Amino acid sequence: MTRALFAVTGVDYWTLADGTRNPSGYWPEEVSTPYQVFADAGIEIAVATPGGVPPAADPAGFNPVYHGDSAEAAQRMKDHLESIAALRSPEALENVDVADFDFVFVPGGWGPMEDLAVSASFGGLLREFTEADKPVAAVCHGPAALLPARDDQGEWLFAGRQVTGFSNVEEYAVGFAPQAKWLLEDRLKAEGGLYSSAPEGWAEFVVVDGNLYTGQNPQSAAGLAARLVRDLAPVGSAAR
Repeated sequence: MTRALFAVTGVDYWTLADGTRNPSGYWPEEVSTPYQVFADAGIEIAVATPGGVPPAADPAGFNPVYHGDSAEAAQRMKDHLESIAALRSPEALENVDVADFDFVFVPGGWGPMEDLAVSASFGGLLREFTEADKPVAAVCHGPAALLPARDDQGEWLFAGRQVTGFSNVEEYAVGFAPQAKWLLEDRLKAEGGLYSSAPEGWAEFVVVDGNLYTGQNPQSAAGLAARLVRDLAPVGSAAR
C-alpha cells in the first residue's frame, strides 16, 4: 500500500515586509485536487502540520474567479475539503516517521513561506526522505518548505537540482511582490536551485529531478500529482 504524507502549513497568515499579517494559509486547490488524484489512485493519505494544528485554507482561494467564475465550483471544493477528516485532526509533523510513508507532498499558499520555510525540523524530515530516495514534492509556494533542508555542511540539499515554484511574474501579477519580504523564485535561485518556469506564467509546469518533484502554480497541482502517481505506480486501498 502506497502512503502519502501531506505536509501542510499550520498558520493562517503571511507576514509582509511592513510587518502586517496578510490572511493566508494553504491554497485550497493545491490540497483538494492532489488529494483527490491520490485517493482515486488508491493511495493512503495522512495530513500533518507543525504542532498538529488544524490547517486553515486561504479564504481567497474560494473566490469564484479562481474557479471559472463559478460559485458552485468554489463551493464544491470547499465542501470536499471540509469532508476530509484528516484536515480537522492532523498529525504533528514533529512526530512523523519517514519509514511510514512513500513520499511527501507540500501544498502551497503563502502559509508555507511563514512556517515551513524556516522549520529546521521539517528540513531534517526532507533530508530523511531524500536519503531514503523517496519523492519530495511541492507545488506553487510549497517549494518554500524545501529551503531549510540542509546537508552536514549547511548547504542546501537541493542545490544544483532542477526546480520550479510560484514565479516572480506571477507574484507581481497578484500584486504581492512589492510587499513581500522575499520572493520564492529569487530564494530558490540564490540557494543554488536551477529554477525554470512557464514563460508567461499561469500555465501547468512540472519539473522532476531525481526525487525532487515541483509544480509552478495552482494550475500545476493536478499534473504534479498525476506524475507522482505514474512514477510510483501505486497499488493499494483508498485514502483515508
